[in-house]
Parts: sequence; C-alpha cells; structure tokens
Amino acid sequence: QVQLMESGGGLVQPGGSLKLSCTSPERGFSINYMGWYRQAPGKQRELVATITSGGSIEHGDSVKDRFIASRDGIKNSVTLTIHNLTPEDTAVYYCYGRHYYTANNMGWKDSWGQGTQVTVSS
Repeated sequence: QVQLMESGGGLVQPGGSLKLSCTSPERGFSINYMGWYRQAPGKQRELVATITSGGSIEHGDSVKDRFIASRDGIKNSVTLTIHNLTPEDTAVYYCYGRHYYTANNMGWKDSWGQGTQVTVSS
C-alpha cells in the first residue's frame, strides 16, 4: 500500500471554490490509479474521479463539470478543484490510490488517505 496525504479542506461559502491536494512520498514508480472519493453524512462513500498514470480520467455518476481532477504522474500527486460549491458537496473527501505490485505476487492494493473535511455553509 502507498501512503497518501491530503490537504486543502475547510469551510467554504456556497458558490465558492476549493482545491484539494494529495501527495504520496512514493518515488521510482507511478501509482496506477490516483483520485478522490467522498462520503457525505449518512451516505456511502462515492467516487468523485480517478486518474490513471497515463492520464485517463473516470468520473463518478454524481460528479458534474464543477469538479476538476488533475494529476502529476511523476510526482504521484493529484488535485481536485471544486467550483460553485453547494451544501450538498459537504463531505469528507478521501484521496485514493490503487497500484499493482508484481513483487511477491501481491497484486492490486488499495490505499486511502485520512480524509479531509469540506463543509459548505453560509
């Protein structure tokens, strides 16, 4: 598993924007998938977006154009910029990593950051 460290959450007014960042200290290889999930109070964790090391992006069904995910494959970092925030975007946002390890036949391993709280309120 890889270590993931998030930053950038906080309290934002409706209509505002926010940028979340996630970095991994892993060097020497590019994590196969990096991205973001979120979990709102009382709801299941849901996909926001994942990006492969090659730059292909998958968005979650509930994600609209307001969510912009980007990635630096060399540095193993990923960002999420959310525009025009609404109270429905209030959630804990988790950085996600998924990598295939060939050593010792470990296979696919998922990793999660500790989560960063985003609260949208006036």
